[in-house]
Amino acid sequence: MDTNLSQLLTRAASTAPDKVALIDTGPADQASGDQPADTVLTWAELDRLVDAVSLGVAAHGVRGGQRVLIALGNRLEFAAAYLGVLRAGAVAVPVNPRSAVGEFQRMAADSGARLGITDAHTIGAVREAIATAPPEFSAIPTVVVIDAPAAAGEIAWSDFVNHQGKAVPLPAEPESLAVLLYTSGTSGRPRAAMLTHRALLANIEQVAAVEPPAFTEDDVSVALLPLFHVYGLNAVLGQFLRHGHTLVVTPGFDPEATLALIERYQVSVLPVAPPVLAHWRSRSDLRERLSSVRLMMSGSAPLSAEAMSDFVARTGIVVHQGYGLTEAAPVVTSTLCSQTWQPGSVGSPLPGVEIELRDDDGSVEGEDPGEIYVRGANIFSGYWPDGSDGPDADGYFATGDVGIIDADGNLFLVDRLKELIIVNGFNVYPSEVEEVAAEVPGVAAVAIIGVDDEHTGEAVTAYVVPTGDLPAKDLARLVDEHCAERLARFKRPTQVNIVDELPYGITGKVQKGRLRATARREDTPLVEGP
Repeated sequence: MDTNLSQLLTRAASTAPDKVALIDTGPADQASGDQPADTVLTWAELDRLVDAVSLGVAAHGVRGGQRVLIALGNRLEFAAAYLGVLRAGAVAVPVNPRSAVGEFQRMAADSGARLGITDAHTIGAVREAIATAPPEFSAIPTVVVIDAPAAAGEIAWSDFVNHQGKAVPLPAEPESLAVLLYTSGTSGRPRAAMLTHRALLANIEQVAAVEPPAFTEDDVSVALLPLFHVYGLNAVLGQFLRHGHTLVVTPGFDPEATLALIERYQVSVLPVAPPVLAHWRSRSDLRERLSSVRLMMSGSAPLSAEAMSDFVARTGIVVHQGYGLTEAAPVVTSTLCSQTWQPGSVGSPLPGVEIELRDDDGSVEGEDPGEIYVRGANIFSGYWPDGSDGPDADGYFATGDVGIIDADGNLFLVDRLKELIIVNGFNVYPSEVEEVAAEVPGVAAVAIIGVDDEHTGEAVTAYVVPTGDLPAKDLARLVDEHCAERLARFKRPTQVNIVDELPYGITGKVQKGRLRATARREDTPLVEGP
């Protein structure tokens, strides 16, 4: 029985050492537009690189259970760093490489990271985070840099992986912590979900048990989704390790470049997020360009029945939907598990996963809606650092989502109990953005809501009440600039509306439902920030 996720790599490297494992397409040169030659690693080469990372982690003082921050975009070094940290018995903390300086500070301090792995795209923000960290925020003791000169006290990646030998996967205890993933969870401030090796491996096996299988050893898949996100990390990278197929790693989604990549490598399994379909909606050549694709899967955000029907009509490819969350590592349901396909459904539970709906009285009858509770070996162990707000005594976790289950066992998402906004599959909790916007001089009150967006699923919208006579456009600009400094791009409001007052209920709480209704009625905001 595997007790460390990196053992999946050991098995694949032993079974097919010379088979192509990872293909890294790399980013195009921004000045010339030239595309660099792809980097290709076999399973044996990837295994050796992971050994070198594991030995480097240990050589620089990181011990079992200590945390390593990974601030990298999609590149082969992300996979090597992640698996090397796990092989060393340490805890991986993958974070959004586009995080703002303050976010890097908070996550580094909260996790107590002993090591940070960065590249040319992230090292500037990480250095600033360390240099400007307030006393209550501890700095990362050691920083590793890829593709950029290492400053004094930092370590170049080439030196970090300059180790020979075979690393021994640790720990032998499956309940040992493997990953901390920052998510809004059920609170207003992002917290780290604690995922053990048991949880990660369980969900990988639950997905692998689906019939017909989503992945086989002969497939070529592509990592379009960010690998720091739980969907890319365990549903894409995890299945790659489990089945030993070939994974093409690309820095991100580009409508034309992605289609060219799919054709070049004859990609057969394509995991996406709903915005991908929106970007391809106007193309007339999709059926030909996607001819190698046998299976598409969509997750991380709801996919409308209209978008699904339109895509199927133009390509002949059914997009299988799923429902998941970080705390479930992540997949809970899939239409691959449905006895009968129903438009708008996110499918039935994976093998080994249980769901039930509960209302205020504890249960629901028939097809009434209720909050979704999930149980299975894939469920997390609570939030860092003390395991708070995890599964209940019976092993069920309250997701905060509301759903309906039809007579055939298909789950339909109805609403969210919380006010979470999902932008391109990433969680944005309004209270975090509200706190930042409220720091701007001239802001008396602020409310953040999510509005529908064709390309990102939802977009962040701010309603701001001013304190004085500052022109609305100037205040909107100040809010936008301050949020740009303090928040990752996907969390920033795309619209800043200056209003005379917010709608309050009798309990004094802002009635955000009324704001959402207003946003739907208005074609344009009152004032839009630059």
